[in-house]
Amino acid sequence: MAGGLKNFADLKALGKQLKDDGEARAAAEKERVEREKKAAAEANIFRGSMGGVQKMPESDRYVPQLPRTPIKAAAAPKRKLTAAEQQQDNAAVLQESLSDLFEVDHYMEEEPALNYLAPGVGNDVMKRLRKGYWPVQEELDLHGLRRDEARDAIGHFLRVANQRGWRCVCVIHGRGFGSRGGEPVLKSMVHSWLVQTDGVIAFTQAHAADGGEGALIVLLRAALKPER
Repeated sequence: MAGGLKNFADLKALGKQLKDDGEARAAAEKERVEREKKAAAEANIFRGSMGGVQKMPESDRYVPQLPRTPIKAAAAPKRKLTAAEQQQDNAAVLQESLSDLFEVDHYMEEEPALNYLAPGVGNDVMKRLRKGYWPVQEELDLHGLRRDEARDAIGHFLRVANQRGWRCVCVIHGRGFGSRGGEPVLKSMVHSWLVQTDGVIAFTQAHAADGGEGALIVLLRAALKPER
């Protein structure tokens, strides 16, 4: 009897399991049908909203491409100049930097033709220069040179003077009375070039024995260094 009751309980449990499985499958099928109906409805709405819309015809119009910015190649390292090339380069830079139209009057003292003192240099330097405190170590004579030749000669002369550490030099430009109109044109040019040249800190008209109005005593930066 007990065995029969057990078999009946097992059958009842199996029936309940089958019923639960059937209900689960029915619920899943119902959910699937609902999803398909919703998708179909959304598709109908989309097709209705796109009614009358036509695909644009293919265009054969040329559309230019925007130019691309070229990528610049890295510049090749510059070759180091030789001593001779560097000297020539310095001379060219100096020649281009010396203007014939540079105004010097506002750098001079009472008489522009006589004196020049670089900004920041004390008046005591000019007083000692006039008294001949620094002996002239070398001189440059510009007689017979054209303007461009004279400018190049001054540039070279002062560059050598600075390299050799000269303190005081003399530049002979002449009185200029033989020039057209009888005016000392080269004299004015020399004043202008000296003011523009790096290393010139002062100049004054030479004493009569050294050339007077036709020469300038030029003081260079080395004069301000203490003597050894």
